[in-house]
Amino acid sequence: MMMEKFALRSRFLLAGAAMSALLLAGAPAFAVTPADTLVEGFAIDDIISMDPGEAFELSTAEVTGNTYDLLVRLDLSDTSKVKGDLAESWTVSDDGLVYTFKLKPGLKFASGNPITAADVAYSFERAIKLDKSPAFIIGQFGINGDNVADKAKAVDDTTFQFTVDKAYAPSFVLNCLSATVASVVDAKLVKEHVAAVTPSADYKYDNDFGNAWLKTGYAGSGAFKLREWRANEVVVMERNDNYHGEKAKLARVIYRNMKESSGQRLALEAGDIDVARNLEPNDLDAIAKNADLTTTSAPKGTVYYISLNQKNPNLAKPEVRQAFKYLVDYDALSSTILKGIGEIHQTFLPKGVLGELDENPFKFDLAKAKELLAKAGLADGFSVTMDVRNTQPVTGMAESFQQTLGQAGVKLEIIPGDGKQTLTKYRARNHDIYIGQWGQDYFDPNSNAQTFASNPDNSDEGKTKTLAWRNAWDIPDLSKETEAALLEKDPAKRAAMYQDLQKKILETSPFIIVHQQLEVAGLRKNLKGFALGPSFDTNFVGQISKD
Repeated sequence: MMMEKFALRSRFLLAGAAMSALLLAGAPAFAVTPADTLVEGFAIDDIISMDPGEAFELSTAEVTGNTYDLLVRLDLSDTSKVKGDLAESWTVSDDGLVYTFKLKPGLKFASGNPITAADVAYSFERAIKLDKSPAFIIGQFGINGDNVADKAKAVDDTTFQFTVDKAYAPSFVLNCLSATVASVVDAKLVKEHVAAVTPSADYKYDNDFGNAWLKTGYAGSGAFKLREWRANEVVVMERNDNYHGEKAKLARVIYRNMKESSGQRLALEAGDIDVARNLEPNDLDAIAKNADLTTTSAPKGTVYYISLNQKNPNLAKPEVRQAFKYLVDYDALSSTILKGIGEIHQTFLPKGVLGELDENPFKFDLAKAKELLAKAGLADGFSVTMDVRNTQPVTGMAESFQQTLGQAGVKLEIIPGDGKQTLTKYRARNHDIYIGQWGQDYFDPNSNAQTFASNPDNSDEGKTKTLAWRNAWDIPDLSKETEAALLEKDPAKRAAMYQDLQKKILETSPFIIVHQQLEVAGLRKNLKGFALGPSFDTNFVGQISKD
Protein backbone atom coordinates (compact mmCIF):
# COMPACT_ATOMS: atom_id res chain seq x y z
CA MET A 1 0.00 0.00 0.00
CA MET A 2 1.37 3.40 -0.95
CA MET A 3 1.96 5.97 1.73
CA GLU A 4 -0.47 8.85 1.59
CA LYS A 5 1.14 12.23 0.91
CA PHE A 6 0.32 14.99 3.28
CA ALA A 7 1.22 18.66 3.44
CA LEU A 8 3.89 19.23 6.03
CA ARG A 9 2.21 21.96 7.97
CA SER A 10 1.48 22.55 11.62
CA ARG A 11 -2.07 23.30 12.65
CA PHE A 12 -1.14 24.84 15.95
CA LEU A 13 1.63 27.05 17.28
CA LEU A 14 3.96 25.07 19.50
CA ALA A 15 4.65 26.31 22.99
CA GLY A 16 8.25 27.32 23.55
CA ALA A 17 11.48 27.13 21.61
CA ALA A 18 12.38 23.75 23.07
CA MET A 19 9.17 22.23 21.68
CA SER A 20 9.83 23.74 18.27
CA ALA A 21 13.27 22.15 18.24
CA LEU A 22 11.78 18.76 19.02
CA LEU A 23 9.56 18.90 15.98
CA LEU A 24 12.15 20.05 13.46
CA ALA A 25 12.66 17.17 11.05
CA GLY A 26 16.29 16.31 10.49
CA ALA A 27 17.72 18.64 13.12
CA PRO A 28 21.20 17.43 14.14
CA ALA A 29 20.71 17.76 17.88
CA PHE A 30 17.98 18.45 20.42
CA ALA A 31 17.75 20.02 23.86
CA VAL A 32 16.88 17.86 26.87
CA THR A 33 13.19 17.08 26.56
CA PRO A 34 10.76 19.38 28.43
CA ALA A 35 9.56 18.30 31.87
CA ASP A 36 5.91 18.13 30.76
CA THR A 37 6.58 16.22 27.53
CA LEU A 38 7.39 12.60 26.70
CA VAL A 39 9.43 12.11 23.53
CA GLU A 40 9.70 8.61 22.03
CA GLY A 41 11.93 7.49 19.19
CA PHE A 42 9.76 5.04 17.26
CA ALA A 43 9.52 3.69 13.71
CA ILE A 44 6.14 5.16 12.77
CA ASP A 45 6.53 5.06 9.00
CA ASP A 46 3.82 2.37 8.81
CA ILE A 47 1.07 4.90 9.57
CA ILE A 48 -1.21 5.53 6.59
CA SER A 49 -4.31 6.89 8.34
CA MET A 50 -5.45 8.04 11.78
CA ASP A 51 -9.07 7.03 11.13
CA PRO A 52 -9.85 4.18 13.58
CA GLY A 53 -12.28 2.79 11.02
CA GLU A 54 -9.43 2.39 8.54
CA ALA A 55 -6.12 2.15 10.41
CA PHE A 56 -4.73 -1.37 10.85
CA GLU A 57 -1.04 -0.71 11.50
CA LEU A 58 0.83 -1.29 14.75
CA SER A 59 2.01 2.28 15.29
CA THR A 60 -1.45 3.70 14.63
CA ALA A 61 -2.94 1.22 17.09
CA GLU A 62 -0.81 2.73 19.84
CA VAL A 63 -1.93 6.25 19.01
CA THR A 64 -5.58 5.16 18.73
CA GLY A 65 -5.38 3.31 22.05
CA ASN A 66 -4.35 6.54 23.76
CA THR A 67 -6.68 8.92 21.91
CA TYR A 68 -9.98 7.01 21.54
CA ASP A 69 -12.28 5.17 23.93
CA LEU A 70 -14.15 1.89 23.42
CA LEU A 71 -17.21 0.30 24.98
CA VAL A 72 -14.93 -2.26 26.64
CA ARG A 73 -11.19 -2.57 26.89
CA LEU A 74 -8.71 -5.32 27.68
CA ASP A 75 -8.24 -5.79 31.43
CA LEU A 76 -4.47 -5.54 31.89
CA SER A 77 -4.70 -7.19 35.33
CA ASP A 78 -6.19 -10.29 33.64
CA THR A 79 -5.90 -10.25 29.87
CA SER A 80 -8.34 -13.15 29.48
CA LYS A 81 -11.06 -10.62 30.40
CA VAL A 82 -12.32 -7.19 29.39
CA LYS A 83 -13.49 -4.31 31.56
CA GLY A 84 -15.80 -1.39 30.93
CA ASP A 85 -14.39 1.69 29.24
CA LEU A 86 -17.29 3.89 28.13
CA ALA A 87 -19.67 1.10 29.16
CA GLU A 88 -20.66 1.03 32.81
CA SER A 89 -22.23 -2.42 32.47
CA TRP A 90 -23.56 -4.89 29.90
CA THR A 91 -25.86 -7.87 29.66
CA VAL A 92 -26.29 -10.72 27.19
CA SER A 93 -29.74 -12.01 26.24
CA ASP A 94 -30.75 -15.56 27.14
CA ASP A 95 -30.39 -16.65 23.50
CA GLY A 96 -26.85 -15.23 23.39
CA LEU A 97 -27.59 -12.92 20.45
CA VAL A 98 -28.18 -9.45 21.93
CA TYR A 99 -25.54 -7.50 23.87
CA THR A 100 -26.89 -4.45 25.70
CA PHE A 101 -24.43 -1.84 26.97
CA LYS A 102 -25.22 0.95 29.44
CA LEU A 103 -22.91 3.95 29.12
CA LYS A 104 -21.35 5.76 32.05
CA PRO A 105 -23.10 9.08 32.83
CA GLY A 106 -21.68 12.50 31.97
CA LEU A 107 -19.20 11.40 29.30
CA LYS A 108 -17.72 13.97 26.89
CA PHE A 109 -15.59 13.91 23.78
CA ALA A 110 -12.45 16.04 23.64
CA SER A 111 -14.54 18.54 21.65
CA GLY A 112 -16.92 18.96 24.59
CA ASN A 113 -19.78 17.18 22.80
CA PRO A 114 -21.60 14.61 24.96
CA ILE A 115 -20.96 10.93 24.27
CA THR A 116 -24.21 9.09 23.59
CA ALA A 117 -25.24 5.66 22.37
CA ALA A 118 -25.94 7.28 18.99
CA ASP A 119 -22.23 8.02 18.69
CA VAL A 120 -21.45 4.35 19.33
CA ALA A 121 -23.99 3.26 16.72
CA TYR A 122 -22.59 5.73 14.16
CA SER A 123 -19.04 4.49 14.85
CA PHE A 124 -20.07 0.90 14.07
CA GLU A 125 -22.07 1.98 11.02
CA ARG A 126 -19.23 3.99 9.46
CA ALA A 127 -16.67 1.22 10.09
CA ILE A 128 -18.88 -1.36 8.36
CA LYS A 129 -19.89 0.85 5.45
CA LEU A 130 -16.36 2.13 4.83
CA ASP A 131 -15.35 -1.55 4.68
CA LYS A 132 -11.66 -0.89 5.23
CA SER A 133 -9.19 -3.55 6.41
CA PRO A 134 -10.29 -3.88 10.07
CA ALA A 135 -14.05 -3.91 9.33
CA PHE A 136 -14.14 -7.72 9.28
CA ILE A 137 -13.68 -7.80 13.07
CA ILE A 138 -17.21 -6.40 13.44
CA GLY A 139 -18.52 -7.86 10.19
CA GLN A 140 -17.80 -11.47 11.21
CA PHE A 141 -20.88 -11.33 13.46
CA GLY A 142 -23.18 -11.20 10.46
CA ILE A 143 -23.05 -7.39 10.23
CA ASN A 144 -23.07 -5.67 6.84
CA GLY A 145 -23.96 -2.32 5.35
CA ASP A 146 -27.58 -3.33 4.82
CA ASN A 147 -28.30 -4.46 8.38
CA VAL A 148 -25.84 -2.52 10.56
CA ALA A 149 -28.46 0.11 11.49
CA ASP A 150 -30.61 -2.66 13.00
CA LYS A 151 -27.78 -4.75 14.44
CA ALA A 152 -25.85 -1.90 16.09
CA LYS A 153 -28.30 0.69 17.39
CA ALA A 154 -28.98 3.21 20.13
CA VAL A 155 -32.01 2.31 22.26
CA ASP A 156 -31.76 5.65 24.09
CA ASP A 157 -28.98 8.12 24.87
CA THR A 158 -27.21 5.76 27.29
CA THR A 159 -28.15 2.32 25.91
CA PHE A 160 -26.49 0.62 22.94
CA GLN A 161 -27.52 -2.77 21.53
CA PHE A 162 -25.37 -5.07 19.41
CA THR A 163 -27.02 -8.13 17.83
CA VAL A 164 -24.93 -11.02 16.51
CA ASP A 165 -25.90 -13.88 14.20
CA LYS A 166 -24.90 -16.82 16.43
CA ALA A 167 -24.70 -17.53 20.14
CA TYR A 168 -20.94 -17.03 20.28
CA ALA A 169 -18.86 -17.24 23.43
CA PRO A 170 -19.38 -13.82 25.07
CA SER A 171 -15.62 -13.53 25.60
CA PHE A 172 -15.14 -13.74 21.81
CA VAL A 173 -17.65 -10.96 21.10
CA LEU A 174 -16.34 -8.69 23.86
CA ASN A 175 -12.70 -9.19 22.88
CA CYS A 176 -13.54 -8.19 19.32
CA LEU A 177 -15.26 -5.05 20.61
CA SER A 178 -12.01 -4.13 22.38
CA ALA A 179 -10.25 -3.83 19.00
CA THR A 180 -9.43 -0.35 17.72
CA VAL A 181 -11.96 -0.58 14.87
CA ALA A 182 -14.67 -0.34 17.57
CA SER A 183 -13.34 3.03 18.79
CA VAL A 184 -16.13 5.52 19.40
CA VAL A 185 -16.01 8.67 17.30
CA ASP A 186 -17.71 12.03 17.87
CA ALA A 187 -20.56 11.69 15.35
CA LYS A 188 -21.50 15.39 15.44
CA LEU A 189 -17.92 16.46 14.73
CA VAL A 190 -17.32 13.84 12.03
CA LYS A 191 -20.56 14.70 10.22
CA GLU A 192 -19.36 18.29 9.96
CA HIS A 193 -16.46 17.02 7.85
CA VAL A 194 -18.04 14.43 5.55
CA ALA A 195 -17.23 14.64 1.85
CA ALA A 196 -19.72 13.87 -0.89
CA VAL A 197 -19.12 10.69 -2.91
CA THR A 198 -20.71 9.56 -6.15
CA PRO A 199 -22.08 6.04 -5.52
CA SER A 200 -20.61 3.27 -7.66
CA ALA A 201 -20.64 -0.49 -7.99
CA ASP A 202 -17.82 -0.69 -5.45
CA TYR A 203 -19.15 1.91 -2.99
CA LYS A 204 -22.87 2.58 -2.83
CA TYR A 205 -22.96 5.41 -0.28
CA ASP A 206 -23.15 9.13 -1.09
CA ASN A 207 -20.59 10.28 1.50
CA ASP A 208 -17.26 9.18 2.92
CA PHE A 209 -18.35 9.17 6.60
CA GLY A 210 -15.59 11.71 7.28
CA ASN A 211 -12.84 9.29 6.23
CA ALA A 212 -10.82 11.86 4.25
CA TRP A 213 -10.86 14.25 7.19
CA LEU A 214 -10.18 11.62 9.85
CA LYS A 215 -7.07 10.40 8.04
CA THR A 216 -5.32 13.31 9.74
CA GLY A 217 -8.12 14.62 11.96
CA TYR A 218 -9.35 13.64 15.41
CA ALA A 219 -12.78 12.98 16.93
CA GLY A 220 -12.15 10.95 20.08
CA SER A 221 -12.39 11.03 23.85
CA GLY A 222 -9.24 9.27 25.09
CA ALA A 223 -6.70 10.38 27.67
CA PHE A 224 -4.88 12.28 24.90
CA LYS A 225 -6.12 14.04 21.78
CA LEU A 226 -4.31 13.91 18.48
CA ARG A 227 -2.77 17.28 17.77
CA GLU A 228 -0.72 16.53 14.67
CA TRP A 229 0.59 13.78 12.44
CA ARG A 230 3.20 14.48 9.80
CA ALA A 231 3.78 11.38 7.71
CA ASN A 232 7.20 9.77 8.25
CA GLU A 233 8.13 12.53 10.71
CA VAL A 234 6.15 12.98 13.89
CA VAL A 235 2.96 12.36 15.87
CA VAL A 236 1.99 14.84 18.57
CA MET A 237 -0.65 14.10 21.22
CA GLU A 238 -1.75 16.50 23.95
CA ARG A 239 -3.66 15.90 27.18
CA ASN A 240 -7.45 15.74 26.94
CA ASP A 241 -8.85 17.59 29.92
CA ASN A 242 -12.36 16.28 29.14
CA TYR A 243 -11.22 12.68 29.66
CA HIS A 244 -13.59 10.72 31.90
CA GLY A 245 -10.85 8.79 33.71
CA GLU A 246 -7.68 9.82 35.52
CA LYS A 247 -6.16 12.72 33.62
CA ALA A 248 -2.80 12.24 31.90
CA LYS A 249 0.15 13.36 34.00
CA LEU A 250 2.08 14.91 31.09
CA ALA A 251 0.90 17.73 28.83
CA ARG A 252 1.94 16.07 25.60
CA VAL A 253 3.55 13.02 24.01
CA ILE A 254 5.66 13.14 20.85
CA TYR A 255 6.59 10.17 18.67
CA ARG A 256 9.57 11.00 16.43
CA ASN A 257 10.00 8.75 13.42
CA MET A 258 13.35 7.03 13.94
CA LYS A 259 13.91 3.72 12.20
CA GLU A 260 17.50 2.81 13.09
CA SER A 261 18.26 1.14 16.41
CA SER A 262 21.66 2.83 16.70
CA GLY A 263 20.18 6.27 16.06
CA GLN A 264 17.58 5.73 18.76
CA ARG A 265 20.23 4.59 21.22
CA LEU A 266 22.45 7.64 20.58
CA ALA A 267 19.48 10.00 20.94
CA LEU A 268 18.49 8.32 24.20
CA GLU A 269 22.01 8.55 25.59
CA ALA A 270 22.16 12.26 24.67
CA GLY A 271 18.80 13.00 26.32
CA ASP A 272 17.20 14.00 23.01
CA ILE A 273 14.47 11.40 23.53
CA ASP A 274 13.04 9.81 26.67
CA VAL A 275 12.25 6.39 25.18
CA ALA A 276 13.77 4.29 22.37
CA ARG A 277 11.34 1.76 20.94
CA ASN A 278 13.05 -0.23 18.17
CA LEU A 279 16.24 -1.53 19.73
CA GLU A 280 18.27 -4.48 18.52
CA PRO A 281 20.24 -6.76 20.90
CA ASN A 282 23.59 -4.90 20.65
CA ASP A 283 22.01 -1.55 21.45
CA LEU A 284 20.00 -3.09 24.27
CA ASP A 285 23.23 -4.36 25.79
CA ALA A 286 24.81 -0.90 25.56
CA ILE A 287 21.82 0.73 27.24
CA ALA A 288 21.87 -1.83 30.05
CA LYS A 289 25.41 -0.70 30.89
CA ASN A 290 24.48 3.00 31.10
CA ALA A 291 23.71 4.20 34.63
CA ASP A 292 21.27 6.86 33.37
CA LEU A 293 19.19 4.42 31.35
CA THR A 294 17.18 1.26 31.82
CA THR A 295 15.25 -1.20 29.68
CA THR A 296 11.88 -2.88 29.85
CA SER A 297 10.06 -5.48 27.78
CA ALA A 298 6.70 -7.18 27.38
CA PRO A 299 5.53 -10.17 25.34
CA LYS A 300 3.38 -9.15 22.39
CA GLY A 301 0.69 -11.17 20.65
CA THR A 302 2.94 -11.98 17.68
CA VAL A 303 4.46 -15.39 16.99
CA TYR A 304 7.17 -16.23 14.45
CA TYR A 305 6.80 -19.49 12.60
CA ILE A 306 8.20 -21.69 9.83
CA SER A 307 5.58 -23.37 7.63
CA LEU A 308 5.84 -26.34 5.28
CA ASN A 309 3.69 -26.43 2.15
CA GLN A 310 1.85 -29.75 2.04
CA LYS A 311 1.79 -29.60 -1.75
CA ASN A 312 5.44 -30.64 -1.58
CA PRO A 313 5.34 -34.46 -1.26
CA ASN A 314 8.41 -34.64 0.95
CA LEU A 315 7.17 -31.93 3.33
CA ALA A 316 3.74 -33.60 3.47
CA LYS A 317 5.16 -36.67 5.20
CA PRO A 318 4.28 -36.64 8.92
CA GLU A 319 7.78 -37.79 9.87
CA VAL A 320 9.34 -34.89 7.96
CA ARG A 321 7.06 -32.37 9.64
CA GLN A 322 8.09 -33.78 12.99
CA ALA A 323 11.78 -34.04 12.09
CA PHE A 324 11.96 -30.37 11.11
CA LYS A 325 10.70 -29.39 14.55
CA TYR A 326 13.79 -31.07 16.00
CA LEU A 327 16.06 -29.28 13.52
CA VAL A 328 15.62 -25.76 14.90
CA ASP A 329 18.36 -24.74 17.34
CA TYR A 330 16.01 -22.92 19.70
CA ASP A 331 18.66 -22.35 22.39
CA ALA A 332 21.14 -20.82 19.94
CA LEU A 333 18.49 -18.49 18.50
CA SER A 334 17.42 -17.46 21.98
CA SER A 335 20.96 -16.46 22.97
CA THR A 336 21.85 -14.64 19.74
CA ILE A 337 19.51 -12.89 17.29
CA LEU A 338 16.43 -13.23 19.54
CA LYS A 339 18.19 -12.10 22.70
CA GLY A 340 16.00 -9.53 24.38
CA ILE A 341 13.48 -9.30 21.50
CA GLY A 342 11.87 -12.74 21.56
CA GLU A 343 11.32 -15.73 23.80
CA ILE A 344 10.99 -19.34 22.69
CA HIS A 345 7.30 -20.20 22.46
CA GLN A 346 6.12 -23.19 20.41
CA THR A 347 2.33 -23.00 20.67
CA PHE A 348 0.11 -20.85 18.45
CA LEU A 349 -1.57 -18.87 21.24
CA PRO A 350 0.68 -16.16 22.67
CA LYS A 351 1.07 -15.76 26.40
CA GLY A 352 -1.70 -13.86 28.11
CA VAL A 353 -4.51 -15.09 25.83
CA LEU A 354 -7.34 -17.27 27.13
CA GLY A 355 -6.34 -20.93 26.75
CA GLU A 356 -2.64 -20.27 26.12
CA LEU A 357 -0.54 -23.41 26.54
CA ASP A 358 2.96 -22.77 27.83
CA GLU A 359 4.67 -25.89 26.51
CA ASN A 360 7.92 -26.04 24.51
CA PRO A 361 8.49 -29.76 23.90
CA PHE A 362 10.99 -29.45 21.04
CA LYS A 363 14.76 -29.05 21.34
CA PHE A 364 17.46 -29.35 18.71
CA ASP A 365 17.98 -33.13 18.42
CA LEU A 366 19.91 -34.18 15.32
CA ALA A 367 19.77 -37.91 16.08
CA LYS A 368 15.98 -37.82 16.56
CA ALA A 369 15.54 -35.83 13.35
CA LYS A 370 17.68 -38.25 11.33
CA GLU A 371 15.70 -41.18 12.71
CA LEU A 372 12.43 -39.57 11.61
CA LEU A 373 13.80 -38.71 8.15
CA ALA A 374 14.89 -42.34 7.72
CA LYS A 375 11.37 -43.51 8.62
CA ALA A 376 10.08 -41.20 5.90
CA GLY A 377 12.40 -42.88 3.38
CA LEU A 378 14.62 -39.79 3.19
CA ALA A 379 17.71 -40.92 5.06
CA ASP A 380 19.91 -39.27 2.42
CA GLY A 381 18.05 -36.00 2.70
CA PHE A 382 16.50 -33.90 -0.07
CA SER A 383 16.54 -30.37 -1.48
CA VAL A 384 13.98 -27.69 -0.68
CA THR A 385 13.59 -23.88 -0.86
CA MET A 386 12.56 -21.26 1.70
CA ASP A 387 11.13 -17.81 0.94
CA VAL A 388 12.53 -15.21 3.33
CA ARG A 389 11.81 -11.52 3.66
CA ASN A 390 14.94 -9.33 3.72
CA THR A 391 14.56 -8.25 7.34
CA GLN A 392 15.62 -9.31 10.80
CA PRO A 393 15.07 -11.43 12.74
CA VAL A 394 13.70 -13.74 10.01
CA THR A 395 16.86 -13.60 7.88
CA GLY A 396 19.01 -14.72 10.79
CA MET A 397 16.49 -17.40 11.76
CA ALA A 398 16.46 -18.74 8.19
CA GLU A 399 20.25 -18.92 8.02
CA SER A 400 20.36 -20.82 11.33
CA PHE A 401 17.71 -23.26 10.07
CA GLN A 402 19.63 -23.73 6.82
CA GLN A 403 22.71 -24.75 8.81
CA THR A 404 20.91 -27.21 11.10
CA LEU A 405 18.93 -28.79 8.25
CA GLY A 406 22.22 -29.31 6.44
CA GLN A 407 23.50 -31.39 9.34
CA ALA A 408 20.63 -33.81 8.63
CA GLY A 409 21.38 -33.90 4.89
CA VAL A 410 18.58 -31.53 3.88
CA LYS A 411 19.79 -28.90 1.42
CA LEU A 412 17.89 -25.65 1.97
CA GLU A 413 18.07 -22.87 -0.62
CA ILE A 414 17.07 -19.48 0.79
CA ILE A 415 15.13 -17.28 -1.67
CA PRO A 416 15.28 -13.69 -0.40
CA GLY A 417 12.72 -11.04 -1.31
CA ASP A 418 10.89 -8.00 -0.03
CA GLY A 419 7.64 -8.27 1.88
CA LYS A 420 5.43 -7.97 -1.20
CA GLN A 421 7.36 -10.61 -3.16
CA THR A 422 7.43 -13.20 -0.42
CA LEU A 423 3.83 -12.67 0.69
CA THR A 424 2.46 -12.79 -2.86
CA LYS A 425 4.13 -16.14 -3.47
CA TYR A 426 3.06 -17.45 -0.05
CA ARG A 427 -0.57 -16.39 -0.48
CA ALA A 428 -0.64 -18.19 -3.84
CA ARG A 429 0.62 -21.42 -2.18
CA ASN A 430 3.63 -21.50 -4.50
CA HIS A 431 6.32 -21.83 -1.83
CA ASP A 432 8.06 -24.83 -0.31
CA ILE A 433 8.89 -23.35 3.08
CA TYR A 434 7.99 -19.90 4.38
CA ILE A 435 9.21 -18.07 7.46
CA GLY A 436 7.14 -15.23 8.83
CA GLN A 437 5.15 -13.80 11.70
CA TRP A 438 1.51 -13.74 12.68
CA GLY A 439 0.00 -11.09 14.94
CA GLN A 440 -3.43 -11.15 16.51
CA ASP A 441 -6.16 -9.09 14.87
CA TYR A 442 -7.96 -8.94 18.23
CA PHE A 443 -7.11 -10.23 21.71
CA ASP A 444 -9.05 -13.48 21.58
CA PRO A 445 -7.83 -17.08 21.02
CA ASN A 446 -9.93 -17.38 17.86
CA SER A 447 -7.72 -14.83 16.08
CA ASN A 448 -4.87 -17.37 16.02
CA ALA A 449 -6.82 -20.64 16.22
CA GLN A 450 -8.81 -19.79 13.12
CA THR A 451 -5.66 -19.33 11.04
CA PHE A 452 -3.45 -22.14 12.38
CA ALA A 453 -6.13 -24.79 13.04
CA SER A 454 -8.88 -24.19 10.49
CA ASN A 455 -9.14 -24.73 6.73
CA PRO A 456 -12.79 -25.16 5.65
CA ASP A 457 -11.96 -25.51 1.95
CA ASN A 458 -8.49 -26.71 0.93
CA SER A 459 -9.06 -26.24 -2.81
CA ASP A 460 -7.06 -23.59 -4.65
CA GLU A 461 -10.35 -21.70 -5.00
CA GLY A 462 -10.97 -21.75 -1.24
CA LYS A 463 -12.13 -18.36 0.06
CA THR A 464 -11.10 -18.73 3.69
CA LYS A 465 -7.38 -18.25 3.21
CA THR A 466 -6.02 -19.12 6.63
CA LEU A 467 -2.38 -20.06 7.23
CA ALA A 468 -3.48 -23.70 7.18
CA TRP A 469 -4.95 -23.08 3.70
CA ARG A 470 -1.82 -21.29 2.51
CA ASN A 471 0.13 -24.42 3.38
CA ALA A 472 -2.47 -26.78 1.84
CA TRP A 473 -3.07 -28.54 5.16
CA ASP A 474 -6.44 -30.25 4.85
CA ILE A 475 -7.94 -30.54 8.35
CA PRO A 476 -11.75 -30.92 8.37
CA ASP A 477 -11.87 -32.28 11.94
CA LEU A 478 -9.69 -29.53 13.42
CA SER A 479 -11.72 -26.94 11.50
CA LYS A 480 -14.89 -28.21 13.21
CA GLU A 481 -13.20 -28.09 16.61
CA THR A 482 -12.11 -24.50 16.01
CA GLU A 483 -15.66 -23.50 15.08
CA ALA A 484 -17.04 -25.28 18.16
CA ALA A 485 -14.71 -23.33 20.45
CA LEU A 486 -16.32 -20.09 19.22
CA LEU A 487 -19.68 -21.22 20.57
CA GLU A 488 -18.55 -22.48 24.00
CA LYS A 489 -19.83 -20.02 26.60
CA ASP A 490 -18.04 -21.43 29.64
CA PRO A 491 -14.60 -19.72 29.75
CA ALA A 492 -12.89 -22.67 31.45
CA LYS A 493 -14.26 -25.17 28.93
CA ARG A 494 -13.40 -22.84 26.08
CA ALA A 495 -9.83 -22.49 27.35
CA ALA A 496 -9.51 -26.28 27.55
CA MET A 497 -10.66 -26.61 23.93
CA TYR A 498 -7.94 -24.24 22.76
CA GLN A 499 -5.32 -26.06 24.82
CA ASP A 500 -6.34 -29.32 23.14
CA LEU A 501 -6.09 -27.68 19.71
CA GLN A 502 -2.60 -26.42 20.49
CA LYS A 503 -1.41 -29.88 21.52
CA LYS A 504 -2.68 -31.33 18.26
CA ILE A 505 -1.00 -28.55 16.25
CA LEU A 506 2.27 -29.16 18.08
CA GLU A 507 2.26 -32.84 17.18
CA THR A 508 0.84 -32.97 13.67
CA SER A 509 0.94 -29.59 11.96
CA PRO A 510 3.25 -28.25 9.24
CA PHE A 511 3.94 -25.25 11.51
CA ILE A 512 7.15 -24.87 13.49
CA ILE A 513 6.33 -22.04 15.88
CA VAL A 514 9.61 -20.69 17.15
CA HIS A 515 9.12 -17.68 19.36
CA GLN A 516 6.86 -14.95 20.62
CA GLN A 517 7.88 -11.36 20.05
CA LEU A 518 9.13 -9.35 22.99
CA GLU A 519 8.64 -5.65 22.56
CA VAL A 520 11.53 -3.81 24.17
CA ALA A 521 12.20 -0.22 25.07
CA GLY A 522 15.12 1.71 26.46
CA LEU A 523 14.26 4.66 28.66
CA ARG A 524 15.77 7.33 30.82
CA LYS A 525 15.61 6.59 34.53
CA ASN A 526 13.75 9.81 35.35
CA LEU A 527 10.57 8.35 33.84
CA LYS A 528 7.94 6.96 36.19
CA GLY A 529 5.08 4.67 35.22
CA PHE A 530 6.32 3.63 31.79
CA ALA A 531 5.03 0.15 30.89
CA LEU A 532 4.55 -1.78 27.66
CA GLY A 533 1.24 -3.59 27.27
CA PRO A 534 0.43 -6.99 25.75
CA SER A 535 -0.65 -5.32 22.49
CA PHE A 536 0.32 -2.07 20.80
CA ASP A 537 -3.06 -0.49 21.55
CA THR A 538 -2.42 -1.12 25.27
CA ASN A 539 0.89 0.78 25.35
CA PHE A 540 -0.71 3.50 27.45
CA VAL A 541 1.13 6.74 28.23
CA GLY A 542 -1.35 8.58 30.44
CA GLN A 543 0.20 7.26 33.66
CA ILE A 544 3.76 8.34 32.80
CA SER A 545 5.46 11.18 34.68
CA LYS A 546 8.97 12.56 35.08
CA ASP A 547 11.10 13.21 38.15
